Amino acid sequence: MTLESNSSTARRPYARALIVTALLCGLAGASGCGKVITIGDAAPATGSPAAPAPATPQAPAPSTPSAPAAGDTAPPSTGAAPQLIDGSAAENGLTGDGGTVRGAAVQERPPVWVELSAVASPALGAHLVDINRSTLYRFDKDTAHPSRSNCEGDCATTWPPVTVQEGGRVYVAGVDPSRVGAIRRGDGGVQLTVGGWPVYRYSGDEKPGDANGQGVGGTWFAVAPHGARAVPQ
Repeated sequence: MTLESNSSTARRPYARALIVTALLCGLAGASGCGKVITIGDAAPATGSPAAPAPATPQAPAPSTPSAPAAGDTAPPSTGAAPQLIDGSAAENGLTGDGGTVRGAAVQERPPVWVELSAVASPALGAHLVDINRSTLYRFDKDTAHPSRSNCEGDCATTWPPVTVQEGGRVYVAGVDPSRVGAIRRGDGGVQLTVGGWPVYRYSGDEKPGDANGQGVGGTWFAVAPHGARAVPQ
């Protein structure tokens, strides 16, 4: 996974409306903008039951969500790589959840934007959560070098991958942007990675802060901000 960024490190104030942020992101020197997540080839390892990725990923259906929450307007579906923005969604003027669901709800289409935030608890130590404060996990049967997911089919129903729409935005808070990447899954979706490890949520976590997936099967663990297993404090 590689991240391309401009040389500017100066940060602009975050308390701005979304439309202002969007305009600033069109400028080469804007804070938190101009950073693109390169989507890596995520062909499954030999022996994986996953189907091969289609030669030409299909564009998202042209349907428009009904009554989207403020800040959830989708960017054009151009097949562009996701944009990485340093700072939380709220700091960048967004409200809503970008389309990220929680618990057993099915992620019918990728979110238009995603947030990865670092938090800490005695039970898990420093770990990542999404915009809904759902605990995020890594799978020991995946690989980080190269980044590959070995969770497909029923596995991906129980452990939904953290995906984002192509051309969408990824906001990071307390996470080193250089650690964030993406892979193309077997179904053509774009899954985020941290430290090379594909990232998931758990369908059994219904409430913010739930961590019912911790240690399941001896292979699923909360993911730390750098991609390793989270270590309890």
